[in-house]
Amino acid sequence: MNSKNIVIFMPSIEKGGADKNLFVISNFLSKKFKNISIITASKVDKNKFDHDIQIFSPRLFKWNKFGRNIKSLISIFILIKIFIKKKDVLVLSFQSNIWTIILCKIFFKKIITRSNSFPDHWTNNNIKKYIFKKIYPLANHNIVNSLQTKKDFIKNYKIKPTCIYNPLDIKKIKSLSTKLVPKIFKINKLKIINVGRLSEEKDHITFLKALHALGDLINYHAVIMGQGKMKKRIEEFIKEHNLKKNIKLIGFKKNPYPFIKQSDFVILTSLHEGLPNILLEAIVLKKFIISSNCISGPKEILSNGSGGGLFKVRDFKNLKKLILFYKNNPSIVKKKIKIAFKNINRFNYYKNLNLYSNLIRSYINKKD
Repeated sequence: MNSKNIVIFMPSIEKGGADKNLFVISNFLSKKFKNISIITASKVDKNKFDHDIQIFSPRLFKWNKFGRNIKSLISIFILIKIFIKKKDVLVLSFQSNIWTIILCKIFFKKIITRSNSFPDHWTNNNIKKYIFKKIYPLANHNIVNSLQTKKDFIKNYKIKPTCIYNPLDIKKIKSLSTKLVPKIFKINKLKIINVGRLSEEKDHITFLKALHALGDLINYHAVIMGQGKMKKRIEEFIKEHNLKKNIKLIGFKKNPYPFIKQSDFVILTSLHEGLPNILLEAIVLKKFIISSNCISGPKEILSNGSGGGLFKVRDFKNLKKLILFYKNNPSIVKKKIKIAFKNINRFNYYKNLNLYSNLIRSYINKKD
């Protein structure tokens, strides 16, 4: 154990893969180090964190309704207070990395950043790209969660980050998948599930377009699990294209695994990702995956398509073909599922969590 104050910076805790990783990583680190704390402007369920972890957040949770930018601003003020009160601090930043790097440099604090999404998505203009090139190298260390993102950091930012895959708790997923839940699919139909926040980047419209294009070629029932600001648009599309009898929205589920287990296969239509947890979880449950070949993650997880089906982003026609492929090629599908499951060890739970622990310890032990 060490007396260093390790501050994990996550202004906006939502209900996605990055947030799952926050809980897992934080709780693991609390068993390895003393004085772990979380800074957030979101309302959080404290039961998700180990009781030794201290949570710093606004006393009034009215901030919870605001977006990431406002939450980041509030969290930065909290971080400044901690810097003033505590001398020996190391920051592990999950969000707003540019601001946390600048702040840590001003206050002479060590910082390790963790990037969940692909840099090209963040840097869609030259000014932002210039800022990233100048600021990111100032961090003591950078972590990414896919090899593709690592390559991009090296190529565009001349930074060599450490790739640490998302820690996958296979035993927990399998155990939770056995819980009793209501049946969500109609019987005697092809069971398709799409899991993800109802937001623009998840591109549910491509999913719906592909299902509409199927027409009567397949007798299917599709379920969309998730919540978000795109719900109304999705419902409007379903209504306009007479898809209500074939598609059901079931909202967010704390435990998605029993529902995924009921499906025949999983479809992801994202425009961009970091390393999508839903694909890893579906592989654990031995489900076939059809995913957009978005940057980054799916191609890496599915071994360039050997472990599932990949289609070009927004290409609903190719997605339709892959759904038909699943229906018409059961033996090939089984082989692909086996390949995906065989390669799942890259995301080993303790192996990847220990990489976090070892990296943090190396910076704690480093002399300033």
